[in-house]
Amino acid sequence: MQKFIFLCILTALSFFSFAQEPFSREQLLDKAKDFIAAKNARQQPNSSTKDIDHFISLLANEFVDEHIKHNFTYTNKSSLRKDMVAKLKDEIAFSNIKINTIMVGANVVFINYTESAKVKPFHLDKFINYSSTNIVSLEFDKSGLIKRIRRHAG
Repeated sequence: MQKFIFLCILTALSFFSFAQEPFSREQLLDKAKDFIAAKNARQQPNSSTKDIDHFISLLANEFVDEHIKHNFTYTNKSSLRKDMVAKLKDEIAFSNIKINTIMVGANVVFINYTESAKVKPFHLDKFINYSSTNIVSLEFDKSGLIKRIRRHAG
C-alpha cells in the first residue's frame, strides 16, 4: 500500500513539474510589443543581420512560423535567417508597424497591427507602397520564447 501511495505522489509531482505556469498579462503584453519592435527593426532602411539575429533570438529552438495566406511554414531558424538576410537586398524607403490591439490568453497573444511601407524589392525596378492590417498569434513556451507564430495577412 505504501508503494502505491508513493507511486501516486511521485506521479502527481511529475505532472506538477511539467505544468506550465502562465505568464502574467503584463509579461505577455511586453513580449508582444518586443516581437513587433523586433519585426519592425529588421525591416528598416538601415537594418542589419544584427536585427535579424535579435528577431530570431525570440524564437524557441523548436518553433513553427506559419504564413496562413501563402500556405508556407518555417520550422528551421537557419532557413528563416537565410530568407531574412536575402531581404536585406531590398531598398526600403520607410517601414512602420503600428499595433492596433492586443488580446491576451494563457501563454498566447493575438496582435492586430497595421504595417505600412515603401519598398523596392531587389528583383524589381520600382518601389511598391503598401499598407495592410494583419493578425498574428504568438504562443510561448515555458521559458518565454515563441514556439508558434501564425500569421494571417490582411
